[in-house]
Amino acid sequence: MEDNSYLLSQKGSWGDQGDGTYVNPVLPGDYSDPDVIRVGDDYYGISSTLHCSPGMAVLHSKDLVNWSMIGHVVDDLTSIGPEYNYDRMNRYGRGVWAGAIRFHEDKFWVYFFTPDEGLFMSTASDPAGPWEPLHQVWEVTGWDDCCPFWDDDGQGYLVATNFANNYNIHLFKLSEDGKELLNDSGTIIHQYKGSEANKIYKINGTYFFFHSEVRCKEGVEVRVVMMLRSEHIYGPYEEREIIHTHGMDVDREPNQGGLVQTVSGDWYFISHQGTGGYYEGRTLHLLPVTWIDGWPIIGIDTDGDGIGEMVWGGRKPISGHPATVLSTYDDFDRAVLEPHWEWNHQPRADKWSLTARPGYLRLHACQPIDKDNFFTVCNIITQRAFRTVHNAAMVKIEIGGMADGQEAGLCHFAQTYCTIGVHQLNGRRVLKFNSSGIIVWGPQLTGSTLWLRSVWNIDGINRFEYSVDGVHFTSFGDAYQLGWGNYRGDRIGLYSYNCESEQGYIDVDQFCYEVARSGE
Repeated sequence: MEDNSYLLSQKGSWGDQGDGTYVNPVLPGDYSDPDVIRVGDDYYGISSTLHCSPGMAVLHSKDLVNWSMIGHVVDDLTSIGPEYNYDRMNRYGRGVWAGAIRFHEDKFWVYFFTPDEGLFMSTASDPAGPWEPLHQVWEVTGWDDCCPFWDDDGQGYLVATNFANNYNIHLFKLSEDGKELLNDSGTIIHQYKGSEANKIYKINGTYFFFHSEVRCKEGVEVRVVMMLRSEHIYGPYEEREIIHTHGMDVDREPNQGGLVQTVSGDWYFISHQGTGGYYEGRTLHLLPVTWIDGWPIIGIDTDGDGIGEMVWGGRKPISGHPATVLSTYDDFDRAVLEPHWEWNHQPRADKWSLTARPGYLRLHACQPIDKDNFFTVCNIITQRAFRTVHNAAMVKIEIGGMADGQEAGLCHFAQTYCTIGVHQLNGRRVLKFNSSGIIVWGPQLTGSTLWLRSVWNIDGINRFEYSVDGVHFTSFGDAYQLGWGNYRGDRIGLYSYNCESEQGYIDVDQFCYEVARSGE
């Protein structure tokens, strides 16, 4: 399996292959900065969400290959700070960065930093929620990539990087309730260029500090995965590289992630593809872990040097669980949004509703902060765009409630943006395509129902289509290259705004996005 799985992944294959094997990535979308734990027979993970709300995605799996979104830790990003709100939208690429999830005293605990506001934590008895109101542990700037740990005597610790000060990795003691750092306990345990992605474990009585750092390999700087090991939590520590990384074109630098042990005793590493730059963002990978001379080796040691190499697939860790059908269909019949939805910054609560018209998502028009800047349009509701051989996302909207000056429709955005929608002017509704300011006008629309569709291939070349009957679709606008920006892969979303007033709305009847399981 390892011989051809890299080729399969490049052709768009991913995840569970249905024959007892899997291909990396196990999730072909932007699930950055993952961490993972096992509780009983279940595996739970988290993924950073940056400026998207709700924040810090929570995932669940039974076999480490098939994952589903089950919730978020942070319901309201303004509990972090006002810059995340719809009237500011000033945290692109910032916000909820990498964190860690742990199970302690019959509760789930999540800690994370934002680079501008500091250290936050929350707990829950059910990882799907509700989570306790977010607690700010430490108001500080310039820190990231934290992980809590409770030792056998019950003492809690937290490891974190001060990236604003030479990337020093610090170890702190936690208060008994886990809500305070005992700051006078802070000790620098490691420093190297770019040292972050911290995790701490105690395995068979030995302390392990996982992290990554930037080193020069064959004249090129790459992020390298390292492990520190000691019999005492404050050291002294031995250090070892535990997987070779060769750069974006070879292995895409797996680095940020977490170790987890199955019920049967096998070890695995959940990681994101760390270099970014691709339109799908930083995808989720699963790598086997073996132990050699008391060190974990990620991937496969192909040359006997005690350091692993990237693995692009293999046997599923746990058999008997079916392949997940990766679908984000939503008919908006529930009282709450499905977990795969996230807003661009914190939305304006009075401008969207699931109850105004039961069975529909109503998106009222908002005035942007800057009418000439799409990235200041509030209440854009979004999902991750996946990278497979074929992707199609379709939305059915009712446009009878639109008002003059309003525009609404389907969009893609990262560093740039592209939209297909309806613009109402002087009582006339006209189809409109907008690729980062390059506008193409289409026909006048006389009906009250419209279907919009986005179709893209493995290279991220997107085409928009529209239909007035839901059966016959017509291509409209130019091809658009999906992209990467603000540490995020492409987001596909729905928008509704009005530069002239606060009038108008659309009703979203259904949204369907399904992706291909395999390539050629």
